Order: sequence, then C-alpha cells, then structure tokens
Amino acid sequence: MSPKKDVGFTEEEQAAMKERSQELKSAARADKDRAFGESAVLAKIAEMTEPDRGMALRLHEIIKANAPVLSPKTWYGMPAYARDGKVVCFFQSAHKFNTRYATIGFNDAANLDEGALWPVAFALKDLTTAEEAKIAELVRKAVS
Repeated sequence: MSPKKDVGFTEEEQAAMKERSQELKSAARADKDRAFGESAVLAKIAEMTEPDRGMALRLHEIIKANAPVLSPKTWYGMPAYARDGKVVCFFQSAHKFNTRYATIGFNDAANLDEGALWPVAFALKDLTTAEEAKIAELVRKAVS
C-alpha cells in the first residue's frame, strides 16, 4: 500500500479562496453599505440550486428578523452576516463543497458560549418550523 499523496486544495476550495479575494476588495463597501451587502448575498442565494436556495433565502429572512444588527455580506462566496465587520454567522450550501447537507455556522464573534464546549455549526437538510425556531433562538443568542 502506497502512502496517500497530499493533493492540496480541491477545485471547490480554490474557487472559494478566489471568491474571498474578490470579496476583500469590496468588503469596505459592504461593511458601510447594507444595501450593497444584501444585494451581494441575494445574488449568491440566487445562484444556488434547490433545496439550498430556498433554505438560504428563508435563513436570510430569519436572521434579518431576529438579529437586525447584523449586516449581510458574502464570505468565501457564501451568505454571511456580520457585526462591526466580523462574521457572526453564515450559510454554506451543500453544493458549495459537494457535501450531503448544507450548514449554518457561527464564528467566534457569536455569543454562543456554554461552558467549555458548544456547537458552532449545524447540518441542515430541511427547514421546518422547529428548525426555524431553533435557528432564530441561536441567532438571537449569538448577538446578545
């Protein structure tokens, strides 16, 4: 058996890094102009395939309603929501990295601490009323 070769970054990861480089060039505008950031997020959502597009759009509405202090922006080509320029939460479509489920994640700017261990990312295959309520609760806590 031969040792596995390190193949570096996947094509999807390389594309995400390229998107991030482009985002950094327009980040200052997105941080100052909420409409510009929201337009970029909605454009990324529109590029997604179903069911990710529907979930991302619904998450966008949930986050706006429950954490109006967060500004929409793109982050590595994904819809993200930031406070003071720091991403608090984001959505990653399943298609983005060819995974079997989408993800809603929270960065260290999110106030979700629970002792010494707490979840910061959640697999998402569908959005029912129960999941929507849980996400709304997490988003409110993240910005508290």
